[in-house]
Amino acid sequence: MPSIIHSKWFNWFAISSFFLCGLWSLLTQEPYWLAVPFILVLAFPLFQFVVTKTEQLYWLLLIVLPLSTEYNFSSTLGLDLPDEPLLIILSVAVLASILYQPTSYRFIFDSPIFRWIIAYLIWMFISLCYAPNQWLAIKFLLAKTWYILPLVLLTALIHQRSGNFKKTALYLCIPMLLVVIQTLTRHAFYGFDFVAIKKTMGPFFRNHVNYSAMLVCLIPIGFLIHHFTQDHRKKKFIKAGIAIALIGLFFAYSRGAWLALIVGVAGYWLIKKNMLGKAILVGLITMIISIVALINNNRFMQFAPEHDQTIFHENFSEHLNATIGLKDISNAERIHRWVAGVRMVAEKPWTGFGANSFYNNYQPYTAAPFKTWVSNNPEHSTVHNYFLLIALEQGIPALLLFAGLLIYLLLQSQQLYHQFQNNYYRTIALVLGIILLMITSLNFTSDLIETDKIGGLFWLAAGLLIGLKYHLQIEKETLAI
Repeated sequence: MPSIIHSKWFNWFAISSFFLCGLWSLLTQEPYWLAVPFILVLAFPLFQFVVTKTEQLYWLLLIVLPLSTEYNFSSTLGLDLPDEPLLIILSVAVLASILYQPTSYRFIFDSPIFRWIIAYLIWMFISLCYAPNQWLAIKFLLAKTWYILPLVLLTALIHQRSGNFKKTALYLCIPMLLVVIQTLTRHAFYGFDFVAIKKTMGPFFRNHVNYSAMLVCLIPIGFLIHHFTQDHRKKKFIKAGIAIALIGLFFAYSRGAWLALIVGVAGYWLIKKNMLGKAILVGLITMIISIVALINNNRFMQFAPEHDQTIFHENFSEHLNATIGLKDISNAERIHRWVAGVRMVAEKPWTGFGANSFYNNYQPYTAAPFKTWVSNNPEHSTVHNYFLLIALEQGIPALLLFAGLLIYLLLQSQQLYHQFQNNYYRTIALVLGIILLMITSLNFTSDLIETDKIGGLFWLAAGLLIGLKYHLQIEKETLAI
């Protein structure tokens, strides 16, 4: 069958579109119309390329995920390049694939993980209808969709082949290792100074929080690669890579990432002992009791910082001491915004203030005693707690749906670890559970799931768990024969 690019229909379409758009451009005196035929003509070969090279583009996406950079085209439009355009292109390919061959995705559509995601997206659409700025809410929903389609659906589909799990691990870790090496090299010229870390990770990461978060989440994958590598010579290189990653994590000077590493180690033990569900339950009960106790009689006011003592420390040891004494600027400002966030949730508990609305609305809800030197928020950053961010922007139902999805993913990883007979898949399930626990820990003090790096890893983990569930079913059928 001849390609559409070489068909007579395509040639006539190209000639007629150029003639009609050229004529319209002359009539309206608008030269921009001359670009339309070129866009239309290029759309066909581009679509054909995307459909035939979908898997190659998927692997390219994983490679560039740690290497992408933020670029603002205007004050209202910014993209992560080049991974976000790739996500959009792959989303189109996934939709076309679903329409052409829907049976290939049946095991995904039947997955409880996918149903949790659909429920979350449905509520996101409902909250969009009540958002004051619906354009921002629509952009948010579209962005969420083009993350989920490739990173969940396409990931699950591609990882029906067992060897692709290894490729995913390598394609994520090798580019990140290169970023760590260049960061450490540049940082060395500053004597590994605490303040200088901000100057060394560009253009790949906005700040040391994003950098250390992705680094700590990929370290378990490094250990996974080492575990399954048989060649002793290769093992030495992998050990060197893990050592470099740990050194990079130390010199990232990120307390949140260090805590996430501890959480990951604890998660390793909890999953192996099949105690993760109990730990989650205890954690939820403790959290609810703590929140109620703080709100009751305004006890949270006791944690108001001393304004003049809450400063930025250029020495890291002083920074840690200030953290322990609740006097460092970053944590004090977090509490300032958390107080505002909780008050915003109380104001609009069901549908929230709308996606991307925190910065434009939070100042009237702040408490003066918690104000710090950076409370004017020149960076336009958000509440620094992803779970609180969901509740205040999309309502408590969105928080419950997302928390339900997250808990289900964590319990699914533990369940898969204990159900698999195959050690290869068991270990992958274990590592995915550890990564998800690390992401959970990080997002109690940040909102990193809205970034391409950690958000990408989160949705990728969801897709990989669906893929693992598919392999478990195959294993059970094989053993039953």
